[in-house]
Amino acid sequence: MKTFFRLLTAGAAALVLTGCGFHLRGNEALPPSVNYVAVTSAQAHAPLARALKKKLAVYDLHGGTLADSPSPDMSVLINIQPEQLERRLLSVFSTGQVAEYELIYGVRYTVTFPDKAPLPAYFEVLRDYQDDPEQVLAKSRELELVLSEMRDEAADKIIRRIASQSSQAVAE
Repeated sequence: MKTFFRLLTAGAAALVLTGCGFHLRGNEALPPSVNYVAVTSAQAHAPLARALKKKLAVYDLHGGTLADSPSPDMSVLINIQPEQLERRLLSVFSTGQVAEYELIYGVRYTVTFPDKAPLPAYFEVLRDYQDDPEQVLAKSRELELVLSEMRDEAADKIIRRIASQSSQAVAE
């Protein structure tokens, strides 16, 4: 009886979650009418553009540059503006040296769906970063790693937003 009740509860939970539109991250999909995602950036070889192209490949979405697009009129165009990185002081040591920063990675981009007006978007990715003035080399490498993770998170967020917006654009 307990097994039946557990299965019934699990089945009900699955139905409720799928009924509300819940889906796991990493399962992003674009509507079939969109067959390509073109990524352009204001800076040549922008790190975020590279991260976004990698994420598109991971999600098995066809993406690259506009020149590679099989049919530009059926492509979603993502234009990434120059990235913004700010540091905000969070705490200091008793000696007055900086102990911790908050890194603010700002992403501004526009998305253009086929036969639609461009949609501008902006969001920020935040991270706390502890600084140790005596470990300069290690901290610079850690900063590079943190920035790479922030770019990956930003690329994921862009893809999730585009998947959501594309389903709305197709419905209109």
